Amino acid sequence: MDFKLVLEKLLTAFEKECIRYALMGGFALGLWGVHRSTVDIDFLVNRDDLDKIHSIMSALGYQCVHQTKNVTQYVSSLSIFGEIDFLHAFREASIGMLKRAEEKRIFGESLTIKVLKPEDLIGLKVQAMSNDKSRWTSELSDIERIMDLHKTDLDWSIIEEYFVLFGLEKMAKELRSKYCGPE
Repeated sequence: MDFKLVLEKLLTAFEKECIRYALMGGFALGLWGVHRSTVDIDFLVNRDDLDKIHSIMSALGYQCVHQTKNVTQYVSSLSIFGEIDFLHAFREASIGMLKRAEEKRIFGESLTIKVLKPEDLIGLKVQAMSNDKSRWTSELSDIERIMDLHKTDLDWSIIEEYFVLFGLEKMAKELRSKYCGPE
């Protein structure tokens, strides 16, 4: 996938159509200093923008290959355009994530993109590991790498809300103590 080309096209269309979005997933982690390989682009988008997103993706030659109430996945037949996944924001927590997203400059400052904050990336990781125990180790590793890099800047009240939501209060306290010291 040609990430720069794809993002140039998407971000231009998102701005034109006033799409409420934020980058998430592996690419977003990299922008916060947690580098790992990724083969696709993942966005959190306001569910009310899905019709406009479908028009954008279709105009760019993507086909919708999967859609549920929570996620839509598009794939291009051209490998340089790859796969784009959209997680639908419609609950209070995910709408809050979109509102907190921060702008970052990428590709030598040539593009500006909205990116989920580290706290919200952690929240999605907590959800992923809670929903699929086989992902526990890798998701927890990403969470700890984010915490280690950003421990002094994190809003722990947001992080703790995510852990509480999934019944992991004890883990939240242990991680906070590990990365910030005892309360």
